[in-house]
Amino acid sequence: MHITVFGATGAIGSLTVDELLERGHTVTAYARDAGKVPDRWGERVRVVIGEMADAERIDGAIAGADAIVSALGPSMDRKATGLPLVEGARHITASMRKHGVDRYIGQGTPSVADPHERATLQSRLIGFIARTFLRRAYDEMQGMSALVMQPDLRWTIVRFTAPNDGPKTGRVRAGFFGTDRIGFAIGRADIAAFTAAQVEDETYVRRAPAISS
Repeated sequence: MHITVFGATGAIGSLTVDELLERGHTVTAYARDAGKVPDRWGERVRVVIGEMADAERIDGAIAGADAIVSALGPSMDRKATGLPLVEGARHITASMRKHGVDRYIGQGTPSVADPHERATLQSRLIGFIARTFLRRAYDEMQGMSALVMQPDLRWTIVRFTAPNDGPKTGRVRAGFFGTDRIGFAIGRADIAAFTAAQVEDETYVRRAPAISS
């Protein structure tokens, strides 16, 4: 399949691109900074450089794609302003509809609620911390997710709480708060592998599984 990846040069995004390549997919990587494109990709990845406000370049990156993977995450810089990822998600979803692309796999936190999930103390606490101490990032994550969690799109949001740089283990607990035991920590390599696997897996279409080690 041809996959367009947004946030492709981030810590999890670049690993997600690696996983997609390993699975035999063709990848277009959308990134803001050409200097952050890993040398290891060589000629295997088509790279499009642009801002999340650039609807034309986003559209060009999506044209011909079979699915979209987003590793976009809000800036934790307290000086950051605005909601650029919400604007970007608006451009992405508009382009998806234009080109007939309906599969979207994104990443988020448990502050984004699964529509069929029962809230627990753990998920409420995560949401409370985000709303209270990281309000701009929280609003950006909520706004971005709301744009893609629509009935005409086959979306999956992969949620995690405390990513780390541990090695890839292949052992991931996935499920939903209130019914499954979900911890906090998980390695970025395992997040990337789980995200990439969703491209071919229909298990979590229109669901937001939470994952941990």
